[in-house]
Amino acid sequence: MILPPPPSPLPGAALFLDFDGTLAPLQADPDAVILPEGGAETLRALAAKLGGALAVLSGRDIRDLARRIPDDLWRAGGHGLEICAPDQRPEEHPNAAPPALMDAMTLLAAGVQGARLEAKGEVLALHYRAAPESGDVLETAMKKIIAGVDGYILQPGKMVLEAKPAHANKGLTLMRFLERRPFEGLSPVMVGDDATDEDAMAEAIAAGGYGVKVGPGETHAAYGLKSPADVWRWLEAAAQ
Repeated sequence: MILPPPPSPLPGAALFLDFDGTLAPLQADPDAVILPEGGAETLRALAAKLGGALAVLSGRDIRDLARRIPDDLWRAGGHGLEICAPDQRPEEHPNAAPPALMDAMTLLAAGVQGARLEAKGEVLALHYRAAPESGDVLETAMKKIIAGVDGYILQPGKMVLEAKPAHANKGLTLMRFLERRPFEGLSPVMVGDDATDEDAMAEAIAAGGYGVKVGPGETHAAYGLKSPADVWRWLEAAAQ
């Protein structure tokens, strides 16, 4: 089903944006992902138009995200485990995943050519974009590993499997944002491309807002955009 394009987010809306796959195309090397030229200026202009009610919600570690998103915007990393307000820098030393989980996943990644483990604070991400045929095997192995770690769950994504604390959830994060200024009392709009974004879309819809699905796939959203390039055209038009 082809979803219609979303309406422009107007003052009175709180805009929440995923990063990878939404503001920037997915890449085999996550370190190479950056905002497009002029993107920072567009986000700043739109945030000002929305009274500051714009936030980037990402599964990336907040220290990584802070290197890619302007400091004068709201940023949430680790699916919401850490939040930085405008002009706030993240803590230098993040909490870490349990050592036993780290050791087990390191061994798992080392046993599959093309798999790569990324430590994102308390979240561990196993990327297999370079070994797509290994996805099912890796997921089965990770389920067994995580079953023995209290408080952790498996979060599948696009060519990535994440071990994360159960409370690291973009939906819960969006709701926490709506309890604080300048987001309080506004209609939430969540834009994202992956399974983790669907949690936030569901909460946005429940709170009287709407979701925007980027790319193909099942979704809660009533609106869609085909690619990050289309997201930027939408954002640029809204920032005018």
